[in-house]
Amino acid sequence: MSKPIVAIVGRPNVGKSTLFNRITRTRTSIVEGQPGVTRDRIYGEGEWLNKHFTVIDTGGIDSEDDVITRQVRVQAMAAVEQSDVIIFVVDGRSGLTGIDEEIADVLRRHEKPVVLCVNKVEGNLSAWEAAIDFYRLGLGEPILVSAEHGRNFGDLLDAVVEHFPEGADLDPDDSLKIAIVGRPNVGKSSLVNKILGEERVIVSEIAGTTRDAVDTKLTYGEQPVTLIDTAGLRRRSKVEEDLEYYSVVRTLGAVERSDVTVVMIDGTEGLTEQDKKIAGYAHEKGRGVVIAVNKWDLVPKETNTMRDFELELRAGLLFLDYAPIIFISALTGQRLNRLLDICMDVNEARNMRISTGRFNEILQDAMAMNQPPSDKGVRLKIFYGSQVQVRPPVFVLHVNRKDLMHFSYQRYLENRIRQEYGFVGTPIMLVTKERAE
Repeated sequence: MSKPIVAIVGRPNVGKSTLFNRITRTRTSIVEGQPGVTRDRIYGEGEWLNKHFTVIDTGGIDSEDDVITRQVRVQAMAAVEQSDVIIFVVDGRSGLTGIDEEIADVLRRHEKPVVLCVNKVEGNLSAWEAAIDFYRLGLGEPILVSAEHGRNFGDLLDAVVEHFPEGADLDPDDSLKIAIVGRPNVGKSSLVNKILGEERVIVSEIAGTTRDAVDTKLTYGEQPVTLIDTAGLRRRSKVEEDLEYYSVVRTLGAVERSDVTVVMIDGTEGLTEQDKKIAGYAHEKGRGVVIAVNKWDLVPKETNTMRDFELELRAGLLFLDYAPIIFISALTGQRLNRLLDICMDVNEARNMRISTGRFNEILQDAMAMNQPPSDKGVRLKIFYGSQVQVRPPVFVLHVNRKDLMHFSYQRYLENRIRQEYGFVGTPIMLVTKERAE
């Protein structure tokens, strides 16, 4: 059985993300806030009493009816559908609201275990008295906590793990998680079945057979691997029925859960705009990326067919110039072992760490070969740098003025780092900080 999934839901600004950070023992990522990074749903790993589980932080559910609010609501409900236990977070300071009651009605209809968490109860008597109103929700005894200060945090998690299903996998998951994504009918399920050597996943000529993200465990060499087969991502205009919308949301969640994302492209059709969007999402999320061109056995071959196809892909996916490209056939098994080997290499690169001394040597050599840019007589100075994060690798550069760091020079430095250490298949991020920060 798979690992238990705990969804955190509630209206906006009740402290869901603070609770998520406390459960996962994480803090706000250094790369958070970069343009294009969404936080509608975030996946993390939690542990309590040696029981390991997956936690989903969702966007706030509101009663307004604009496009963004509807999308957040759908994503939150998708997390509820996917979960084994729900933590319903309410605000003890502001008391019971109509939106809280609406959410409670929805949760009761799902007939899943709900732990009612009254947050922001820091000990003052009025907050404790206001919390009594939440008994009216009919979701059992409220647990009064302060996510910010950790008050009654253990009581909350005690209640959560009591509801885990029998036979759930509660051990830590040290497997390499590989999400296989792409448009419908590109051969994702066929790829999983061929790797496993059995018909584990339903395969059909009808596009969209796979509705959910399906986890499959195997061992490759000595490495435990989890293959995540996902529903095909269509253009947004094609996503009409609710069931398919949920499939899209779960696919994006599978990318977030993955260490390496294999973006499958149909070799008989070539690169499409939807392929670019799928690959862009994995890139945005900082996941390792491998581009797998499937159905290569069906492509008519001429001199340099593979080279020309790769050049076309590189031109269409300029932001993924670091991603390896492999030509495969899920039907015949062509190069599938090589695909898994590449995924191992990408995961290793994603976890690579460069010592501060060596990184600064690379910076000094790069600046000696190509002087930093200047503006109105003031030249960019990079005092020193260090790697502060892996998965993906993040480097902080301490400079005199951030506005002098031109995008082209940042790309130059990234290329110099890759020349020295490769970082195959993984994005690397350079963050500039002024010395006073």
